[in-house]
Amino acid sequence: MTLAAPTLWPETRPRPLWRALILPPGLGLPVLVTICAILFGGLPFLRLAAAAFAPGWQFSPEAALAEIGSRAAVNATLHTLETAGLSAIGALLIGGTAAILLAVTDVRGKRTIAFALVFSMMIAPQVAALAFLSLFAPHSPILALIGLSPAPGTPNPLLGRGGIALVMALHHAPLVAITLWTGLRSVPHSLIEAAQMEGAGPATIISRILLPVLRPQIAAAALLAFVAGVGNFGIPALLGLPVNYLTLPTLIYRRLSSFGPAGLPDAAALSILVALVAAVGIAAGMLATRRAGGRVEIERPLEPFWTLGRARPVVLGGLLLLLAIKLGLPFLALLGEALTPALGVALNWQSLTFDKFAEVLLRQDVTVRAFRNSFLFAGSAAVILAGVAIAFAYALERRMGRLRRVVEVVIELPYALPGVVLAIACILMFLKPLPLLGVSIYATPFIILFAYLARFLPLALKAPLAAMAQIEAHHEEAAKLDGVTLWQMLRFIVAPILAPAAMVSALMVFLVAFNELTVSALLWSSGTETLGVVLFSLKEAGLAGEAAAVAISASLVILAAMLVLNLLAKRLPGNVLPWRI
Repeated sequence: MTLAAPTLWPETRPRPLWRALILPPGLGLPVLVTICAILFGGLPFLRLAAAAFAPGWQFSPEAALAEIGSRAAVNATLHTLETAGLSAIGALLIGGTAAILLAVTDVRGKRTIAFALVFSMMIAPQVAALAFLSLFAPHSPILALIGLSPAPGTPNPLLGRGGIALVMALHHAPLVAITLWTGLRSVPHSLIEAAQMEGAGPATIISRILLPVLRPQIAAAALLAFVAGVGNFGIPALLGLPVNYLTLPTLIYRRLSSFGPAGLPDAAALSILVALVAAVGIAAGMLATRRAGGRVEIERPLEPFWTLGRARPVVLGGLLLLLAIKLGLPFLALLGEALTPALGVALNWQSLTFDKFAEVLLRQDVTVRAFRNSFLFAGSAAVILAGVAIAFAYALERRMGRLRRVVEVVIELPYALPGVVLAIACILMFLKPLPLLGVSIYATPFIILFAYLARFLPLALKAPLAAMAQIEAHHEEAAKLDGVTLWQMLRFIVAPILAPAAMVSALMVFLVAFNELTVSALLWSSGTETLGVVLFSLKEAGLAGEAAAVAISASLVILAAMLVLNLLAKRLPGNVLPWRI
């Protein structure tokens, strides 16, 4: 009697005829990935372009060109360029200096400092703006403690162009640092050793070797900060709207707030303008990165080579001072505002109260609902994208071939372009009932969820793609010899291997989506408010203390998620967590 060979796979069944017709063998997954890429990254922006230049599906660009050339649009474009440009220069100086010091010196506490820098970027831009507003306000409890509080009635010095550029520079500096850390990992340490053998000191090595080698990454980092500044809504909204200093994202918000759906054609034209400005920065960044050349295999990556000696406490003190200015003092000001019963009341043990935290976390329906909605939207997007990213990573790495780069570009569009552009595209796409279904998701939670899925899919793919590139194909080849189907291979081989990376992706998506404002500010409706929307509304209503309590509570959630990611770091592919330098 012959024994059947053992198998680890569930019994395979004949392939249904309908599936064979719809999803041909070997093409099913690539076709599905391509369709999803078009749905999330292609259709929204095609609909946006059609609404701007072909209203009623008839090519008529006159109205769009007139709106783009209007005085308000020109002024907003100039404001966008100057704040984004100034903030990019500031971010490059701050982030570049921090990146070099942490990468090449023997300063202590590198990972803690890098963690704090990245945390300051992960918190929402509107939270950062609110924190700095609280710090420099006439009623600032922190400045009052040291006798530097401005006189009552004094305008906040951060309102307007200078404040927007300063806060965005500080907020985007970690973005520059992360980009430069990636470039520094590709520098062979043999270059440093050769220079040291010739008698070059640390300053000479940095100026004559590192900076020239990193020139493409420096340009890409500056352009990345510029694009982030172009699309930033939270900081210009809190620091610019009160003094009527409008950038393109805040001009679009004001148009929709004033005219509702009737303002969609103008908003679509302005969104195209935002996309064009951002696209110039993105294209320049890609060009700068290409000039860096191909990937070079190195035996020994760059290691710290600058022994600071007596200067170590000075460098450490400088980095800690940066963290104090960027993170510590503003959040102490927020905390002071949230813990005092009213504006102008000095913070002491007698005036200390947690009533505003209780109000926003327990008693106020809109803030409680916003916390619930933010957890629901961010958590749902994270879970869905974690599962989708596994299949996408396998398809892109193993099945797409030459089509891979095209699909990746389409997928990356919603994340690369400013969020306000995606929001307008989603409104135009879902304002009318869906074809065949006859159901509209406009003004429902599903439009926000769709926007989150489209915007954060590239972020969710980062870790699984990095892990998939390191997996050898022999497991899959052996499974094919056993006759398993593609879906069985994904379930029993690929998914277990990529699960840790997918978990990281889920947490990273949750981190970014939880405090998101740019997209949800234009898509929310009654009952679907998110934390970013509520915080902005509270500040607009003059409830600065309640807004501060919401901001601190939301930031603590982000901190907890980052700490969980940090605990999982040893099980993750290298270079996935940006603060693990």
